[in-house]
Amino acid sequence: MEEDLMEDFKIFYDEPEDILYIAREGEEAEVLEVSPGMNMELDASGKLLGVEIFKASSRFKDILKQMENGFKQHDS
Repeated sequence: MEEDLMEDFKIFYDEPEDILYIAREGEEAEVLEVSPGMNMELDASGKLLGVEIFKASSRFKDILKQMENGFKQHDS
């Protein structure tokens, strides 16, 4: 049976630093910058431990606005 890759991942948002983390437990051995402001954290065997997204609120502002508008419509 194939392992659910996202099963152990949790999402964290550091509001003061405006960093979104998608991560799971493990010891970080390497950090790869996949694009400016976005890093992947890997363990010693090269497995993904997490993703860091800097300036998350500006990167996702359109998505967040759509979600907020959708929530307001459903709350009425």
